[in-house]
Amino acid sequence: MTAHLVALCVDANDPGRLARFWSGVLGREMADDPHGDVALVPGEDTGFRICFRPTQAPKVGPNQIHLHLTSTTLEDQQSTVDRALRLGGRHLDVGQKPEEGHVVLADPEGNEFCVIEPGNSFLAGCGFLGELACDGSQEVGYFWSEALGWPLVWDQDQETAIQSPRGGTKIAWGGPPVAPKTGRNRLHFDLAPPADGDLDEEVARLRALGATRVDSGQGEGSRVDMADPDGNEFCVLTPR
Repeated sequence: MTAHLVALCVDANDPGRLARFWSGVLGREMADDPHGDVALVPGEDTGFRICFRPTQAPKVGPNQIHLHLTSTTLEDQQSTVDRALRLGGRHLDVGQKPEEGHVVLADPEGNEFCVIEPGNSFLAGCGFLGELACDGSQEVGYFWSEALGWPLVWDQDQETAIQSPRGGTKIAWGGPPVAPKTGRNRLHFDLAPPADGDLDEEVARLRALGATRVDSGQGEGSRVDMADPDGNEFCVLTPR
């Protein structure tokens, strides 16, 4: 029995503002999260929430996870870029080449994301939120495939990607070189066992796959803080 992906969680200095930005970009409704956070409800193309949680820590360096948004036409791509800029985003130079078709942007708190050009075959059929692109090893891609029960849809040159059997957003890891961690990741996953599962049993299963328990000082008794084989934080919640 595997856990399911409940949410992509984003640490934010102003959760309300960031939620409004992403609500406007993604076209998702905002809702109160059971833990008091601000959240976006799942879209049609993916089954997980996006939650924004308060932090006073400033953003330091590139995120380990960034979003890839898809486009159907060049006009559609430009419309997404224009909408993001109007809502408070900005263009970002990460060394991309002029001939590359994707557009790199940052949200109001500097979180990187890309608007991918039309015709990208890898993201065909994935929906608007096409991919969570992660900095990570091949090993961590294998770990998350087993953790979520999502099959590998790419495994080449130490790059990996997984996707739910139901389709939707892919999660991909770029392989080496993997940037060293410089502190707590600003984005992380929340998992939960199914309703008939058990939190302790799920934690034990994930540890057997290579995860470790961590003491983040943020535990609430209803979740367990863990890290994947690359050291990236994630939370396991009570069954739901």
